[in-house]
Amino acid sequence: MTTAVYLSEAGRGHLTPPGHPEQVARLAAVAAALEGLGIAPRPCPMGAEAEVLRCHPARYLGRVKHGVPASGFAQLDGDTWLSPGSYLAAMEAVGGACAAVDAVLAGEVTNALVAARPPGHHAETETPMGFCLFGTVAIAAKRALDHHGLSRVAVVDFDVHHGNGTQDLLWDEARCLFISSHQMPLYPGTGSPREVGAHGQILNIPLREGTGGAAMRAAYEAQVFPRLAAWQPELLLISAGFDAHRADPLAGLEWEAEDFAWLTRRLRAFAGGRVVSSLEGGYDLTALAQSVAAHVIALKE
Repeated sequence: MTTAVYLSEAGRGHLTPPGHPEQVARLAAVAAALEGLGIAPRPCPMGAEAEVLRCHPARYLGRVKHGVPASGFAQLDGDTWLSPGSYLAAMEAVGGACAAVDAVLAGEVTNALVAARPPGHHAETETPMGFCLFGTVAIAAKRALDHHGLSRVAVVDFDVHHGNGTQDLLWDEARCLFISSHQMPLYPGTGSPREVGAHGQILNIPLREGTGGAAMRAAYEAQVFPRLAAWQPELLLISAGFDAHRADPLAGLEWEAEDFAWLTRRLRAFAGGRVVSSLEGGYDLTALAQSVAAHVIALKE
């Protein structure tokens, strides 16, 4: 396997208030994990506004862009903040995801991880929330469909929180299967199995707190892998949140790094191995580094 890792430099300029879990140190932890694997990351290019507009309206793009403060912080909701570097960071996350899609579909690499922040899977069509500004993975899916002309893309979100933003952005997209496993009940409160999308192309799998990796593996074996096999995606995108780890302070699914490795290996078997993974959550720095390392090693096997 040839695996590329895109690491955002602008992501280090997206500042959050002291004590905020979605902090700059997350990227430093990921970078250190990659160094331990002997991987030389690629830079994330700056994304084009036209890519954002595949999912978000211009008025929302403008709201985020022009809401960036000259100094200090601007608060968008209870836990989502802008600092002077936030717009560039979010656009570089988009650019990295699109570049990774291009590289994988061109056959330049087999798969890729995009390590950028802020995360994206909670950003709805016109609503920033849950630390997220733009729906990075949904935008990458739309690039694969509209720019590259694919007809079947799948997105699997294993972040501990439901990917409500990705679901919102892809609700009417018949060419994209969206699957989210997540702890429930938990923020943001969405993700019921009854939420199936406009074309029945959404699958939500709630998991109970404390159930651990065994429950996850059973759910994926019974529901996710058969659905992916039936869909036959030409590209698989992963919203790779590592906050289901037992050490994470924001949730309680109690997975281990090996659970992420197992899941990555199994997902890598779909779409002919053409996989693009994008960093979402993960807020214990040690657990994040260990889990990212396990994820990348599994991608490279």
